[in-house]
Amino acid sequence: MLRALASTRAGCRRSFSQRSPHQFTTHKIATILLLIGQAVFYQQNAIAEESRPNIVLIMADDMGYECVRANGGTSYETPNLDKLAAGGLRFTNCHSQPICTPSRVQIMTGIYNNRNYIEFGLLDPTATTFAHLLKKAGYSTCIGGKWQLKGDGMNAPKHFGFDEHCLWQLTRRPSRYPNPGLEINGKEVDYANGEYGPDVVCDFLCDFMSRHKDGPFLVYYPMIPPHWPFEPTPDSDDWDPKAKGVLKGFGKNQYFDDMVTYTDKMVGKITQRLEDLKLTDNTIVLFTGDNGTFMQITSVLNGKKIVGAKGSTIDAGTHVPFIASGPGVPHGTVCEDLIDFSDFLPTLVELSGASFEEDTQLDGKSFAPQLRGETGKPRDYIYCWYQRNGKRGKASQHVRTATVKLYATGKLYNTKTDPLEKNPLNPDSLEPDMQATYRQLKFALADHLRVTEEETKRRRQLKSK
Repeated sequence: MLRALASTRAGCRRSFSQRSPHQFTTHKIATILLLIGQAVFYQQNAIAEESRPNIVLIMADDMGYECVRANGGTSYETPNLDKLAAGGLRFTNCHSQPICTPSRVQIMTGIYNNRNYIEFGLLDPTATTFAHLLKKAGYSTCIGGKWQLKGDGMNAPKHFGFDEHCLWQLTRRPSRYPNPGLEINGKEVDYANGEYGPDVVCDFLCDFMSRHKDGPFLVYYPMIPPHWPFEPTPDSDDWDPKAKGVLKGFGKNQYFDDMVTYTDKMVGKITQRLEDLKLTDNTIVLFTGDNGTFMQITSVLNGKKIVGAKGSTIDAGTHVPFIASGPGVPHGTVCEDLIDFSDFLPTLVELSGASFEEDTQLDGKSFAPQLRGETGKPRDYIYCWYQRNGKRGKASQHVRTATVKLYATGKLYNTKTDPLEKNPLNPDSLEPDMQATYRQLKFALADHLRVTEEETKRRRQLKSK
């Protein structure tokens, strides 16, 4: 700004001697107005730069909606998530994909799996992620936690837009919990002194936020826990700092509750570091889960037993917690709007002031207005294409509202009264309101089935060349 003002003044001095007194006065006034305008422009730009929020997106691994006390769960202690909900916005109808890789692909790209899912453990190398878009907009970007997306080796995180990384399962699968093996900024690092993988990752992310406190930054935290194997945490009575790898004699359900509580503890470390750095008022924190809880885990939600259904398209397989907190987010409120994982990318783009390429075709819908306490434009329905290994002809497809779900097979369910989907409804016997919903879902599903078929044909043509 100072260089711009100096340059303008120099130009004025060179030309003043050639003007009449009247011209001089007129030009002087114009110059003053120009300088004021430039000052306002640069000040507005500076304010815009400063007001762009930091964004922390946290995604627990295999932790369904019922695991959080703020949602009505009573099986586990989640004080930090409860505090986040009390100071922010809790969504009751957020749905992921039924299993990890499909969810990771969808949340990072804003595109439904029917258009960009290839196979388990793979993200299309040509995909554009939210990290790409925010990095282009001037954000420092970091990812820490579980990668599980093969391809491009150590360079993969940078390839997908992340400046820094601290990851498990980037190029190998060593221990993830006690004495872990991680990849940190392109180097394999193996621990053997009683370190705990989730702590190492969380501390790395906290350090990143400290180093980039002047912002803006994006932290994507796809957490390692509470995914199987269920093992003692450092807070468990029988924690063994010398253990390494999958522990013999452990597993099943025994330590799941300890791991959920430790997952909550990691969220607390992140939010505490933001408080210590005085960044709470300029950081949006989003917490969710990548899919439903592990199949052998039974939890209690609002007095009812919920059996984990990871890998299934029933509600317990896709219904995940979602809590948002930060500047402008209304405190202690609940939102019943439908959210799915394609919605996160456009939301992050709107929050950050980033932009899309002109030919971008997303499936997601920004919920940034809801984070500001506005009504926004909530979804009428959400769509799911799911096949773990990407086999096009074997995918399950459905559209749904909060309580009504229609599959491509024609089966229709009321998920509120029949969450396990044991009793399909007869479309000919529906009440008028339900009949209208059914018709709307049928039209919506037809659109998505057409897109699926077009994408399937495109892939066949590419493969035949």
